[in-house]
This record gives sequence, C-alpha cells and structure tokens, in this order.
Amino acid sequence: MSVSVTAGALPPAVALEGIDKSFGPVHANKHIDLAVQPGTIHGIIGENGAGKSTLMNILYGFYQADSGRILVDGRERVIQSPEDAIAAGIGMVHQHFMLVEPFTVLENILLGAEGGWTLQAGAAKAREALLRLERDYSLEVDIDARIADLPVGIQQRVEILKALFRGAHVLILDEPTGVLTPQEADHLFRILESLKEQGRTVIVITHKLREIMAVTDNVSVMRGGEMVAHRPTAETTTEELAELMVGRKVLLRVEKAPARPQAPVLEVEHLEVVDEVGVRRVKDVSFEVRAGEIVGIAGVAGNGQSELLEALSGIRKATSGRVLLHGQPILDAADARAKKLGHVPEDRLRMGLVRGFQAYENAILGYHLLPAYTEHGFLKKRGIIGHCLDWMKNYDVRPVAPLLQGTSFSGGNQQKLVLAREMEHDPDLLLVGQPTRGVDIGAIEFIHKRLIAMRDAGKAILLVSVELDEILSLADRIIVMFDGTITGELSGAEADARRIGMLMAGIREEAAA
Repeated sequence: MSVSVTAGALPPAVALEGIDKSFGPVHANKHIDLAVQPGTIHGIIGENGAGKSTLMNILYGFYQADSGRILVDGRERVIQSPEDAIAAGIGMVHQHFMLVEPFTVLENILLGAEGGWTLQAGAAKAREALLRLERDYSLEVDIDARIADLPVGIQQRVEILKALFRGAHVLILDEPTGVLTPQEADHLFRILESLKEQGRTVIVITHKLREIMAVTDNVSVMRGGEMVAHRPTAETTTEELAELMVGRKVLLRVEKAPARPQAPVLEVEHLEVVDEVGVRRVKDVSFEVRAGEIVGIAGVAGNGQSELLEALSGIRKATSGRVLLHGQPILDAADARAKKLGHVPEDRLRMGLVRGFQAYENAILGYHLLPAYTEHGFLKKRGIIGHCLDWMKNYDVRPVAPLLQGTSFSGGNQQKLVLAREMEHDPDLLLVGQPTRGVDIGAIEFIHKRLIAMRDAGKAILLVSVELDEILSLADRIIVMFDGTITGELSGAEADARRIGMLMAGIREEAAA
C-alpha cells in the first residue's frame, strides 16, 4: 500500500508501508501497511506474538525495519532511535513506566530536555508549560511530588505529560490500562478524548476488546506477524475482532451454571504477613472458600494479593493468624501439597517452571516424589513422558513435545502446562494467580472453561486476577483488597465494575454512601 492523498485532504499522521522485520528465524512483521488518520484514536490488537509491539517499537525507533518506510504527515522519515521519533513528533508511553522514582515529576520531565547549562531557567519554563498542558488536557498532577509517592494512575499521566512536553503530536500507549482501576481507566479515556479534540493522534496497543470498542475510532488487527484487517470501530463488534485475532470463532462470555457451594475447604483467620523489610503486606485478613465455588480476589497489583497467595500455599511464613485446609493448619509448601492444595503461581517463569527443564520434568515439579513418578530414587522417565504427552493433548499445549525445554514454549502454552500439572493432580483447593496473564484470547477461553469444569466437579478455587472482567466472569463471590486489607465482599450476582472499582481504590461502600 502506498499513501495517496486527494486534493485538500490531510495525509495520515503516521503511515507505515511494507514494514518487514525478522529476528533470526522469527518473522515478526510481514510487509505491514498501516495508515493512522490525524486527530483520531487508533487501536492495534492481536494475540501475543502477533507483532504489534514490534511494529510500534519500529515506529518509535527501538528497532529498525529490515525493509519498508515510515511517513509522518506525508513526509518520509528515517527513525533510527527514540530521539529521531521524538524529533518527528512521536511519543510513547510504555506498559512499564520509564520514570526515576526518587525524582519529582518536574525532574523526570526535564530529564534529557533540561534546556540549558543550568536547571533554573529550564525548570521555570517547564513549570509554566506543564501547568498549561495539565489545564488543556485534564492531566492534573502535583509536579513537585516524588514519583515514588504517586499511585500508578498518576504516574501514567506523568508519562503522557512528558511526551506532550517534548512536542508529541502522535502518542503511542502500550497496554495503557493494565495497572489501573476501572475509575482510573475511565479518566484515562477522558484524557485521550481530550487529546483527540485538541488535534493529537493516539495509537493504543491493547488486548482488551471492551476498551477498543469504548475509546477508538478505528482498529487494526494483527495475526501471525501480518495485518489482517482494518475496521472503523463503529462498524465492528467484539466477536468479529476476536475471530479476526484468533482465526476462528471465540466464546467471549463464560457460560456457567449457578454455583452449589458445600463445606468450607479453606479457612483464613486474621492472617498477617510482614515482608523481608518489615512492611505489613497482609493485614488481619479473614475469609473462607467452599467446595464447589470460585472466590475471586480483585485489586490493583501490589496490594497484598501476591503475599497472601504465597502465605496460603505455604511458600511464605505468615506473621500471625491461621490458614486451615479441611480444618488442619498448613505447615509449609510440601504439607500443603500433601493436603491436596494445587497452586498456579502468578509468575510462571519465576515460580511455576524451571526454564532449562524439559516439559515432562516441569510437568511433575512438586509432585516428583510421588510413587507414580519415582522408584528407588530414580524418575520413571518413560511413564512421566507418557503422562505429559496426555496432558499436553488434553490442555492443548503446543507443540505436543514433552522433550522440549520450558523456554521454547510461548507464554500461553507455558501457562497451560502449569495448569495441567496442578489440575491433573486432582487438588481439593486450587490457588490460581493471574491465570491468563500474557495469554492469548483463544487460550483464555480454554483456561476459563477448565476452571468452571473444576468448580462444577466440587473443587474449591481461589482466583487472584488484576483483570476485572475475568473476576466478574468467573467468580461466584468477590473479595476486594486494598493496601493489604479486605475493603469489601460481594456476590458475583451483585458485583459490577463501579462498585468493585471503588473498593479497589480503598473506598469502602459505607464511606462512599
């Protein structure tokens, strides 16, 4: 595709023509064409590995294309570094913010743009410009506050301010709502609309179809390194976009019968967890999980959920309180497994798999001493490989290759391998942390079905997820955590994004009322 502009029409704010990029044998971008119209919000969606982040990193100068060209406002530009991108009026807000936490907002924004030998003159001009940008785009920030003292939603505004201060007319946002509460996400959407109204162009990379439908004017879909579709957002649906992303029809809604809770399996009583540096991460937390139900724990990442899961699984020692499984205290991780507790950790690479181990070895981690796998101190390799082969087929792990190393599988297939290991050992209680983090939409559908089937078989499931849609879809009861405490509990039937979002921000319902 070449960019043609009719008389009187504005050229695209950004046009990519024939962009091709390979990393060794991996063909990440295959002759990509994309035109983003000025003054619009343009979404780019695709499964993990579809090539969308690679494409945007080429536009921002982190990577250079093997072939193809970039046009900005109709003019070809050579972009070989982020400095070149900034000079061309392109800014980028990364998924993981690039801010110096001990510095103030003003100091972070001035980094690399000091404006002279002394900071005073540049700082005075910057302060004036930032106040104007804050007013124009509803980006209220205390510019003298330290980054470390700001919540993530405000830190994201700092990143946007930084890009605008450097003259960005095109702003790229990579997974912008991954760490935001629903209220913070809504405020971000208002900011993006304000940017559009002022003539700026916004490109949003996300896997959240609901956000694409809510905020974008146009959407482009990538699959397998190729651009497979462009749609005006008003003329498409989440179902069509999901099918374009995966290449087949995808069930977006979790179909499930009402839960039939039975006796308590997990009982947590006044649990306290203090971390290695003396910070209280879990504060007087009490709840229970019954057989035949899924209890979801919602909250912005970093509010004690990780430490809670580690304490429940026996990995971390609780400071005080009790964790009971079938009425018996959990002593440590080995004792938890012996009492039929399964654990899918939040970070599969740090705690769920050993990267250098082969798939069949990873498939029995934590269970390797069972008689089914070990005899006289030696692993029954042939039998283990047979089990692994069956599980890989049943859980759609690709490729079906028990001898392949863990790092050779994609994130979604690594996750399915961990789920297969924990589910196939028939636990009475399954702790699941971020079950679909970094997982493609097709694999998400598969994992959700497996969790519901396990619940319907009478198992107890505790689900921790920062994906609010996932919690609302799966959980029969929802517990909300903020700053290590439980701020509220709702039934799945009565819960909605607004109520949970208030609790996630630390506003208890009685205070809101």
